[in-house]
Amino acid sequence: MYIVANRIPVSVDWQDEFENRFRQRVGQIDKQAGFVSMQILKPISEGAPYVVFTTWQDEAAFEAWIHSEDFKLSHQHPLPKEAFTGRPMIEKHQVVIST
Repeated sequence: MYIVANRIPVSVDWQDEFENRFRQRVGQIDKQAGFVSMQILKPISEGAPYVVFTTWQDEAAFEAWIHSEDFKLSHQHPLPKEAFTGRPMIEKHQVVIST
């Protein structure tokens, strides 16, 4: 399994809109070949980023998603710059142990 963590620092004033954007897109990523699951984690600590975890069968499946037309469509109307307190950070991981 291949897991991508996208850490997105969202301004408190924009958190509801950020979450609503993901709610509106629920199901779009599910049809991608190799997609396993997605979790959106809301920060509990002030100033911490949201974390979007996506799990894929392998790196090739993730790469196919980010180069797909569906990916482009899902990112064509981003929130304004003031909605974020910094730049997102993407981490990519290979699962070595799972229980």
